[in-house]
Amino acid sequence: MEDGEPLPSYEGIAAAFAKAKAEKEREEAQGLKGRSADAAAANKLGEVHFKAAHGLIVAFFSWILILHVLGIYLFTSGFLLTRLVLDQKSECSVPPVELSHAYTPGSSEAGCWHPRTFKKAIVIIVDALRYDFTVPFHPTGSEQPHYFHNAIPVLYETAVNNPNNAFLLPFIADPPTTTLQRLKGLTTGTLPTFIDAGSNFAGTAIEEDNLVAQLRNASRRLVHLGDDTWHALFPGYFDPNLTRAYDSFNVWDLHTLDNGVNEHIFPLLHPSNTSKWDVIFGHYLGVDHAGHRYGPDHPAMTAKLNQMDGVIRKMIDQVDDSTLLVVMGDHGMDAKGDHGGESDDEIQAALWMYSKQRLFGRSSPAYRTPPATAKERPVAQIDLVSTLSLLLGMPVPFNNLGAPIEEAFIGAKGDDYANLARVNRLTAAQIHRYQHDYALARGLDESLRASSLSLWKAAAETWDKVSATKKPTRDQFKAAVQTFSAYQVETLSICRALWARFDIPRMLHGVEVLVFTLIILAIYARGLQGDRTELTPALLVRGLAGAVLGAVVGAGFGFAVPDLPLAHTLVYCTSVGGAVGMGTAFWYIRRRLSSPLPNTIWGWVSVIFTLALSVGFAANSFTIWEDEILLHFLCTFGVLTMISSFRQKNTIDRALGVYHSILFIVLTRVASLSRLCREEQMPYCKSTYYASTTSSTSAMWQLAIPYAVAFLLPNFIRSYYKGTRSHQGSAVLWIDFALRFGLLLSAAYWTIDAADDGEWYPGYSEMLKTTKIIIAQITFAIALAFGYSTFSWAKPLLTIETKARGSEESAGQVVADGGTSSITILGYANVHGSRYALLITMWMLAIFLVQKPMGAGAIGIAAWQIFSLFEIMDTNKLSDTPIGPVVLGLLGSFHFFKTGHQATLSSIQWESAFIPLRAIKYPWSPLLVILNEFGAQILCAVAVPAIVLWKQPPKKKGLLGDVAKAMATHLLFYAVINLATTMWAGHLRRHLMLYRIFNPRFMVGAVVLLVVDVVGIFIAIGGTRWSFLSVAEVFGWT
Repeated sequence: MEDGEPLPSYEGIAAAFAKAKAEKEREEAQGLKGRSADAAAANKLGEVHFKAAHGLIVAFFSWILILHVLGIYLFTSGFLLTRLVLDQKSECSVPPVELSHAYTPGSSEAGCWHPRTFKKAIVIIVDALRYDFTVPFHPTGSEQPHYFHNAIPVLYETAVNNPNNAFLLPFIADPPTTTLQRLKGLTTGTLPTFIDAGSNFAGTAIEEDNLVAQLRNASRRLVHLGDDTWHALFPGYFDPNLTRAYDSFNVWDLHTLDNGVNEHIFPLLHPSNTSKWDVIFGHYLGVDHAGHRYGPDHPAMTAKLNQMDGVIRKMIDQVDDSTLLVVMGDHGMDAKGDHGGESDDEIQAALWMYSKQRLFGRSSPAYRTPPATAKERPVAQIDLVSTLSLLLGMPVPFNNLGAPIEEAFIGAKGDDYANLARVNRLTAAQIHRYQHDYALARGLDESLRASSLSLWKAAAETWDKVSATKKPTRDQFKAAVQTFSAYQVETLSICRALWARFDIPRMLHGVEVLVFTLIILAIYARGLQGDRTELTPALLVRGLAGAVLGAVVGAGFGFAVPDLPLAHTLVYCTSVGGAVGMGTAFWYIRRRLSSPLPNTIWGWVSVIFTLALSVGFAANSFTIWEDEILLHFLCTFGVLTMISSFRQKNTIDRALGVYHSILFIVLTRVASLSRLCREEQMPYCKSTYYASTTSSTSAMWQLAIPYAVAFLLPNFIRSYYKGTRSHQGSAVLWIDFALRFGLLLSAAYWTIDAADDGEWYPGYSEMLKTTKIIIAQITFAIALAFGYSTFSWAKPLLTIETKARGSEESAGQVVADGGTSSITILGYANVHGSRYALLITMWMLAIFLVQKPMGAGAIGIAAWQIFSLFEIMDTNKLSDTPIGPVVLGLLGSFHFFKTGHQATLSSIQWESAFIPLRAIKYPWSPLLVILNEFGAQILCAVAVPAIVLWKQPPKKKGLLGDVAKAMATHLLFYAVINLATTMWAGHLRRHLMLYRIFNPRFMVGAVVLLVVDVVGIFIAIGGTRWSFLSVAEVFGWT
């Protein structure tokens, strides 16, 4: 303690305790006694005032959350547009163009617009069947085959040996490569929209015209087996007696669904049962799940592909001559077995068609052999719809944009260009009809599609010449095919550009709302003088009044001006009204306002970190390497605090500050060893999160990491408590026993999971699954049920130590005159911080469980760094500066990457939804994925109040206001990041890397902001209520 400083208040209180004890020592009285009636009333009034102030702060931040939601909604509704869905349906008796050849349309039995080729069809989707899985691999030089090579040879063999019976082609998906969106494209023939990717948890019924609906309208008997996503898209379409749907989301289950499909599909192929169905849709998921669980380069992938090979061979043997057999992948998978993005491995699927009739052909002898790579002769997935429709005698769905696949119509000799020209003409005419109706519905100017209209005119003229010729030549039909194909390609290009159009006013309004909210947060966090609990009521009341007035004005405009979208106008006016209302509140309390710009070096460091990170998102290379940027920012912070610590006058503060600064840097560097590289970082990055770059499982040595954390981390946390003599009471039970036991259970979970994955104990798989689920549920019960019970009921971590006067350990004792014993209050110096920090460790345990072993290690390091940060803030006297909440934001963002995540759809660890569950359960499954995906940010958000509570005396005034200030600063950091990613995504909306880099980063920024808002309000600030009430039970409110 420095000379001249006043004695800490705990000595005065201890002296009072000692005096009371001396007076009543004979009665052996302990602790505080009852207060007078006036004191009790004043204390009760203080409690009521605290609860009201706390409730108003929660309400204020909830209003900020609502503004964030509205701003993000406005921008997203203009940025991630959904296309207009037309209600029109193609009709069997109404072809899109007059049929010039002698064919009468209208009969689905003979063929609606074109003669039917097949009476029945079996459409098999092997989820995530990548094209290179299907073609032979011949190693050259030092190359070695992978587990996915040469494991499903049947498709290639039949296409080569029987080219008139089968063909195999690359099947290119449109991103996003999630199953739900791919099924929409495969059945409607139209392009997906990016915003649909977020609905992969639960699909909505397809309302536009599609192949399945056309088959049902033609009274075809439809059967579905496998992935239950089909039933969300096509409810009530399939025969309920023959259809079997299975849960599709449990990526840890490789066999249940596939075995179920096999169990039911082969009896249907028996001649005695073929009269019960017309089209079977079978959707296998084992290959996809093997990729998610293990990665493609794993023996499990070989086993699943071998199984599919056997299944297809058996189907070939059993189908009859009138049945078309189609096998395809809906998308591919990347090197780790994930998908969702637009990398080559993710979009390159395979398509194989087979018939016992010799109907298929090639237009060139060179095409007899399937392409060696997916870059040669690919077909778009949307081309399947028109192809299947015409082969089965159905009308082409109204919204289709795909073209017929050449091999299916050119004939066995490869020269039937007349048939190929007719089907291309029909498909192009339907596209032309759709485009005409779409342009009318959207009010589009014909100049936007002038190029396609000119190509349509040229194609029609070419066909007229063919029709006018008595015996058209092959070259004439070939020319007609080329002109109709050119029209289809150009129209598809126009549609891609048309549906990539952005609603600029909506986007700007969204940005405006986010800017207004950011200004409010900035002033609240750093621009107010005094206690924020005194100023919050005025802000909240005026903000809500402004929102109500804005809603009234918005509704008035919406109804008065029909051209203005009501929802957009209402949301925008409500948001702006709320922001303006808070602006008037700031004017009302203007005497308490100060410049939000920093006036200390640490304030400027916080601003520089935040702005440098935000500006960098304008560059794709910066966004790609964000994890490395965060690493350097955190290390820079550690160096600066170490320098600052050397300047502290107190020797203990100086030593502790330097130690914890160095520790913070070292832990940051250790955590950086965990990385999951994105495709764009190759070859300058090596993934260490899994066993290898092509695996989705942990290495054996990584299983030791959770055990190391379980044994070491409680000891480290205990040392921080012992440093302030707070390791007592509930802290002993929780840290030494419950927390350690929960961490050990988490480690055991991942060991059992590895045993299940690696089949260490064949025949015990079901027992292992049951055991690990029970362990996960017990761990969650310890973390949240027992944890919250302990946190809510725990007394302050204090002990009043009584010793005889003159005992050896007399330091720090307080003895009253005439007393024979002394009083020491253990834990007084950190009563608020130690009590609240229990909440951090609870949520750390819950997050620890849902991370894979390497991620669990990163979360353990993050927790250690958080406690180290508390000491740095205290020794350098920085608790009132913005640097603490900002560094927690940087730390959460950094460990987001260290827990195996990236700003890409394919890095989402969907399997975390099943850690304590066997099947999807709402809302728990999505919440588990969020806890896994954003666990680091959640943990750091929970820690924010402790930044200002650590080592604060129990009766310090304005602590709740300081908590609100720190939380506002933390949210401000994420609000700036979200605004930056939003603005850059909007500004770079025509950038080549929009949907690969900038759009996913914008989506991550928006979701993180909302998640941190919710956690900060209801978990962190909500948790301070219990903590403050507990401390006040001992020390009172006055």
